[in-house]
Amino acid sequence: MEDFGVYAVFGMDGPPQRLLSADGSCRVCVAVPPSVHQMVLYSSGPWGQRVCVNVELNDADRYPITIGKLTPYNKCLSWEQWEEETWKDSVILNVTLEGGDLGQVLKGKRKREQLGKEDDEDALTKAGGEENICPNTAREKTTLVRKVKGQTKGSQKPVTSGPDAKNTTATANGAGREAQGIVGRTPPQSAARTKSRQAKTPTPTGIRGSEIPEKPSRPSSLKTYPKAGVASLRGCLPAAQVVSPSGRWGQTLCPVDARTAILIGGQGVRTQFCKDPMWKLCTEDLSWVAAETLAEGPTPEARIGHTAVYDPASGRIFVFGGSKNKKWFNDVHILDTQSWKWTMVEAQGKVPPLAYHSCSLFRGELFVLGGVFPRPNPQPDGCSDSLYIFDPHLSIWYQPIVTGDAPSARSGHSACVMQERKIYVFGGWDTPVCYNDMYMLDLGLMEFSAVKTSGKAPSPRSWHGSAVLSDTKFLIHGGYNGNDALGDAFVFDIESNSWTEVTLPQLAVPRAGHSIVTMETAGLHDASATDSGKSLLVFGGGDNEGTFYSDLTTVAVEEVLEAMWRA
Repeated sequence: MEDFGVYAVFGMDGPPQRLLSADGSCRVCVAVPPSVHQMVLYSSGPWGQRVCVNVELNDADRYPITIGKLTPYNKCLSWEQWEEETWKDSVILNVTLEGGDLGQVLKGKRKREQLGKEDDEDALTKAGGEENICPNTAREKTTLVRKVKGQTKGSQKPVTSGPDAKNTTATANGAGREAQGIVGRTPPQSAARTKSRQAKTPTPTGIRGSEIPEKPSRPSSLKTYPKAGVASLRGCLPAAQVVSPSGRWGQTLCPVDARTAILIGGQGVRTQFCKDPMWKLCTEDLSWVAAETLAEGPTPEARIGHTAVYDPASGRIFVFGGSKNKKWFNDVHILDTQSWKWTMVEAQGKVPPLAYHSCSLFRGELFVLGGVFPRPNPQPDGCSDSLYIFDPHLSIWYQPIVTGDAPSARSGHSACVMQERKIYVFGGWDTPVCYNDMYMLDLGLMEFSAVKTSGKAPSPRSWHGSAVLSDTKFLIHGGYNGNDALGDAFVFDIESNSWTEVTLPQLAVPRAGHSIVTMETAGLHDASATDSGKSLLVFGGGDNEGTFYSDLTTVAVEEVLEAMWRA
């Protein structure tokens, strides 16, 4: 049987080069020639007790670009240099193998103590000294110098940028001393390397500066500030005691039963994808368990702006769409929460690659509405106004016949299923308009209608959070209005079609791109309570000032409704 090895292909025509072998060093550093714009890394042979291979780029100034991880279930990674990036200094590829005794501890069941010490030390290190770029920030006030082609490509908001940032104590040169060998020639160092990647805000595949619904995110007034989020939220606890996800936005938090939710994906520091993309939340004590290695099978590629919906009848989570750098997705991944195994669906029918769409479950089918989609250059990318339905039983996409007054094209909107027969769609935007209108889809008649509302409505926004409070009420919280993150909250009553603004200290922090879910909790807000009650759980998001949150905020649904009656 072939021995285990990790290989890299540099450029389009480069031959495979073996970086790690079964009996070699657990770490290697490779100098990347400036002419290389694409890389592919893959593993070959049996993994045994090996857990994962971390793959990261570092420039001469030690700014990391985390490409991702090779695992026994994800054996190939690719990386492509962005158009405006220009390597002028030496760029080092760091490849680190985790395994051996560590594999016994982590494989299949990562112990929280181990993971907390390793991953959260990284997170706290990052929080201490690195700048953060929120989903909505422009490129102005970073410590980085960015070379820009054209206008403001980097200031597009909604969709993604590169892999998750990772700050490591090993420098490019220090790592070189640990390496088994250096492959290729180190490019000459110079003092001025443009940091276009660092200043780039989330940008979907193919998007240019003056395009797409992300435009409201590009006002020149938007700023970035030094990161304060993770460190300030976690306080001064030692890293070993901190076991929780890193700060992020654009993730999904998906309840799978009364006491468990699954966190998937997201983007955080330096607009990089989170290296801890999957967590399990237990609401009994609000504890997190890293779940990246719990599930077998091909895990979804890192992404942002995707959706994740749980089907209680089948016990499965459906993950659809999203984007990563210039790559857009229209794939469907399924996580079976009973066997903890990922599968990728080979679906029939046509659905475009979409990000920042909404996805609702009705009678076992996924209803996907709106979202950002790529168009070939020179056309700008645009928003969808179409409704697509995925039938998991037949593994097929189709477009239903819909009548009535449908919402215009948009992305970053919310959709709430009410009384198992209506979907209420609120907000979102399509360049250059941001919306605060409301539409309702009658799932029995398949008919859209505009909802005429009363009361004080939320201001126009996208990337807000929404959650169902009861059979007749749902919440809208936060979001982004094209200039600022918002910290207000509103309850909508479908019986009276009226809005009510609610004021609660737990919901006062401005944030966008966060997750809100409603879950059963026992004694979470009242230690003497014995019966379960519903609570809102708010996680993550960004404040548009350079901070990404990793906090988990809870508020009893009863408290929200009481605030509504008081208003």
